[in-house]
Amino acid sequence: MSTNQAKRWMITIRIFLIVQLIFVIIDGTFLEPNINDSDNLLARGGRRILESRLFTEWITPYSYPFFNMCMTVHIIAILIPAVFDIKSIMLSKK
Repeated sequence: MSTNQAKRWMITIRIFLIVQLIFVIIDGTFLEPNINDSDNLLARGGRRILESRLFTEWITPYSYPFFNMCMTVHIIAILIPAVFDIKSIMLSKK
């Protein structure tokens, strides 16, 4: 692994941990963001996703479903480049 890759991964992990720390501090307090309750298509779709069992029963480290969804998206966004980096490291060693 190059030093550039290592630095990039350290920054990525730090950002993830900082965001999770903010979620832990805010979760269950009056500081939770208020989701727009408008009746447009995008808001209804967002509410449907947030109220799904995935974010209310299965993935529930936080009481606020929006934080659960953000954490899940963030983890997926980290895993995709991780798979490519691992694959490139393994191919370069052959």
